Amino acid sequence: MIKLTQIVGERAVLAPLAGSDRDAVIGELLDALIASAAVPADLRSDLLAKILAREKVGSTGFGKGVAVPHVKHRGIPRMAAAIGLSPRGIDFNSLDRQPVYSVFLLLSPEDRPEEHLQAMEVIFRNLGKDTFRRFLRQSQNPAEVRTLLEEVDGQALAG
Repeated sequence: MIKLTQIVGERAVLAPLAGSDRDAVIGELLDALIASAAVPADLRSDLLAKILAREKVGSTGFGKGVAVPHVKHRGIPRMAAAIGLSPRGIDFNSLDRQPVYSVFLLLSPEDRPEEHLQAMEVIFRNLGKDTFRRFLRQSQNPAEVRTLLEEVDGQALAG
């Protein structure tokens, strides 16, 4: 079972996000993954293009104030995720037409689709819980987000 703390790096939590639109926020989260050495810097433009192309096909804003942009790429060494929180909300062209306050960016190696699916399942299982979404949105800084992730990982083991 994949844990959120395994895929969301220490320096890959941005609370609050600086960007105010979808493309800027995705770039900001991608930069956090590059800065934390989870993703090679030379892949930035290719990854950004792939993620934005994916958004054009269909929004990853799934409703209830959350979005989970994701992409698989051959140059990604291991699965990595970044979390960004927007107190103002971002127009993600969400299915429910509501602003997005919490964004999970998931990048996965192309040759390990089963890990990608497991990570998506863990992310969505937690985002499907009202209390998790509420506590995530109320987090004021990266340390509070990390604490929340550790708590839900602990509950996953207990439950």
